Amino acid sequence: MTTEQKDYFAHKAKDYEKEVARTGNVNNIADTILKEICYSREDHLMDFGSGTGLLLENIAPHVKKITAVDMSEAMNTVLRSKAENIACELEICHLDLSKDALARKFDGIISSMTIHHVKDIKALFEKFHDMLEIGGTIALADLDSEDGTFHKEDTGVFHFGFERDMFLDAAKEARFKNLKIQDASIVQKPYGEYSVFLLTGEK
Repeated sequence: MTTEQKDYFAHKAKDYEKEVARTGNVNNIADTILKEICYSREDHLMDFGSGTGLLLENIAPHVKKITAVDMSEAMNTVLRSKAENIACELEICHLDLSKDALARKFDGIISSMTIHHVKDIKALFEKFHDMLEIGGTIALADLDSEDGTFHKEDTGVFHFGFERDMFLDAAKEARFKNLKIQDASIVQKPYGEYSVFLLTGEK
């Protein structure tokens, strides 16, 4: 089941990967994830808010399969065009996970710069916890609190980044353990720089 609503990235998807600051940021996030989590070639991960696949392309050589979940069909179309070059099995789901369900279990969940587009963070983390196998991991990267200038257009933003303590507490309330939050990247934009953190933990 998919939820019909505005695709905020419909006009951006085709050129999404042309912004060097964006691709560099995701590469930094991926490097931080891979330093923190040792994946297995038997692992099946979910990439929440997978977009055009920038993050999962980096993680793919280390796992068996990635299920890419994104509510933007335009982004999914771009990812689909790249699928044969992804270094693991790839499944693409057009889904708004904040509203709909995906009835399966994963060995890990990864996400880059997506959770600020979700209104109810606590409910999302509870859903993540339910979707993981015992011992499964999370690796979630997002913006530190900012003044609202990071996004220059409406892309369905609910949070101008996050206070790290609040983000960490939401994961604790969702019963994740061995939690760690650390610097992951700096996004350089013409009008400022924005820090990005990575939260890791396990079920």
